[in-house]
Amino acid sequence: MNPGIVIPDPVQPLSPVFGRPSHISREREPAHIEVARSHYRNLKVELDPADRTYWCFMQPEGRPSFTPELLQDITDMQLSIQRMFVERADEEPPIRYFVFASGLPGIYSMGGDLGLFIEKIRVGDRAALRRYAHAAIEPIYRNHIAFGAPIITMGLIQGDALGGGFECALSLDMIVAERSSKMGLPEILFNLFPGMGAYSFLSRRVGALVTEKMITSGRIYTAEELHEMGIVDVLAEDGKGAETVREYVAEHGRKYNAHRALIQARRRVNPITLGELRDVVDIWADACLGLGESDLRKMARLTAAQDRRRAAIMPIAAE
Repeated sequence: MNPGIVIPDPVQPLSPVFGRPSHISREREPAHIEVARSHYRNLKVELDPADRTYWCFMQPEGRPSFTPELLQDITDMQLSIQRMFVERADEEPPIRYFVFASGLPGIYSMGGDLGLFIEKIRVGDRAALRRYAHAAIEPIYRNHIAFGAPIITMGLIQGDALGGGFECALSLDMIVAERSSKMGLPEILFNLFPGMGAYSFLSRRVGALVTEKMITSGRIYTAEELHEMGIVDVLAEDGKGAETVREYVAEHGRKYNAHRALIQARRRVNPITLGELRDVVDIWADACLGLGESDLRKMARLTAAQDRRRAAIMPIAAE
């Protein structure tokens, strides 16, 4: 097996296809055709074979947040990438870069499934909250380790990335954001904190003091502000996000080996483990049960606002 491929202890059972003999791998169709035939209800995926970049666009069927259905599609997509590398271990890797973007105009992601949270909090169902949180943090962790594959992951932000949407972007190796995009952690507005990795990822980037200030203020930042803080890696002009990603890949492709090794060193020096992320989401689940009715009403208003945003862009998203 290619020594650059590291499949970590799985957080979900992996497909039996991982044990497929190498001679079958050689008979497989080209990777970009295989990816083009992948169908997900809440994602659109494509592989550009020229620059070996895998593009994944979130297109949730309902509210523009991380619904259980979207989380399942993300998990399935991530495991398919792992299988692709294992099955082609004796070939030139088909992917060097992974780009996680959104197919919704003006929205990257509005974060966690607030409607589900309200429902489970009102009946005191900690187990259901914890199940959701673990189902969310496992794909976040796979992002962080680049699915155990020798690739560089990038978040492309075109619009709003709030709460869990911002956390998802932070879990990737790099963030490319269009200038007018907005990112932030508004959970404090309804007396909660962002539990899906914000503290872990931000504190490694900007330190605990700045992280806690960002969380407790609930402030929404522009991409330009976050670029100045070192949180956004590449700033793109509005409408030029995808073009900027392609230009970056073309310009830095020659340094791919060094860049990927540097990211591996970053993970080793400032490790974030799945255990750490799980412990934090368990704290989050307990905090959810401490919310009062006034907090839940604020959460409900945000949920309604998300629904209105989705309704407003539905004709555009369907084009």
